[in-house]
Amino acid sequence: MLHKTVKSTSPDIADPLRPDSQDDRDDYTTTPALGVELSVIIPTFNERANVLELIQRLQTTLVKYRWEVIFVDDDSPDETARLVREIAQCDIRVRCIQRIARRGLSSACTEGMLSSSAPYMAVIDGDLQHDETLLPKMLEVLKHDKADIVVGTRYSPRGGLGEWDRSRVAISRVATWLSRLVLKAELSDPMSGFFMLRREVFEHSVRSLSGIGYKILVDIIASSEHPPRLAEIPYDFRTRESGESKLDARSVWDYLMLLIDKFVGHIVPVRFISFCLIGGFGVIAHFVVLGFLFNEIGLGFTYSQATATFVAMAGNYALNNLLTYRDMRLRGWQWLRGWVSFTAACSIGALANVGVASYLFSMDQQWGLAALAGILVSTVWNYAVTMVYTWKIPQKA
Repeated sequence: MLHKTVKSTSPDIADPLRPDSQDDRDDYTTTPALGVELSVIIPTFNERANVLELIQRLQTTLVKYRWEVIFVDDDSPDETARLVREIAQCDIRVRCIQRIARRGLSSACTEGMLSSSAPYMAVIDGDLQHDETLLPKMLEVLKHDKADIVVGTRYSPRGGLGEWDRSRVAISRVATWLSRLVLKAELSDPMSGFFMLRREVFEHSVRSLSGIGYKILVDIIASSEHPPRLAEIPYDFRTRESGESKLDARSVWDYLMLLIDKFVGHIVPVRFISFCLIGGFGVIAHFVVLGFLFNEIGLGFTYSQATATFVAMAGNYALNNLLTYRDMRLRGWQWLRGWVSFTAACSIGALANVGVASYLFSMDQQWGLAALAGILVSTVWNYAVTMVYTWKIPQKA
């Protein structure tokens, strides 16, 4: 592949390949390009305000290296991807992957890494909270074969969590403790979103990645067939300059699903586990509504039961659409269509539940076991049918 002259139109972004003389121009058009040695992967969502500043910091920090930056944007409403492409017209080291109707930091990082040919790859957030000046040190550790993955750690005497409040610190500590249940290596900050790794480590684990949620580092290490060699470099977590934190209830749920997937994902699909857990919440909601309407309001049992069933089904559908199938979330009229098909499927599942349980009870089985068998049959039915007809997951040949 030959270099191609790129004309810079921005005073802020330097053209890294601009020739200085006519002789240089002649060589410039005929000399084969040297490959990129480091790809910096930056997953983004509404990070437009930080893009230019982050690229300029990378230019300053990585001046001695052959590098590129790959922004993987989940179709940000603030048009982050558009800005990245405009900058890429002036700097060939900048690339953009815009994902449509897909969300999630882990899967974004995976796609960014798959698009890279570099032997070393770094992941860094787009909110300027990570210390990009550590990237050269991380790269040198890998190039001298001292580790397979280098992690920026906040949990060390020379590191810090910045201005986090106590609740955020507590959540991070608990998440770190939980990660040790699935990791095959000791790491002080497995929740870190700032790390660098060798390409071969990623390639050996990529087909086993869960791709769930935000903690790609935990996913990579837990998916590695052999424990990777780890090194840690302390840094102080910076204060966010713009944008909003993406930590919410959904990210907590996704993290729990990631851990469960690493435990039993090879036996039971994690979507099914999520579906069952949400079904459990639906049972609780059902009895709460039933008790309130029947005991407190004095509504007849049949009407109370019908209303409670309706509320539980609607709640289960909404939560499954938000959590279990968040990567295929239905919106607008599709949401209404999905609700109708979900309700229809679950109604048939309810009939199967009652039928199986009644049959087993008539065969002198204990009522508890009969009821459990009915619940299991209806749950499997509901999951299988709604997977195909509500969220329409394509079936593998």
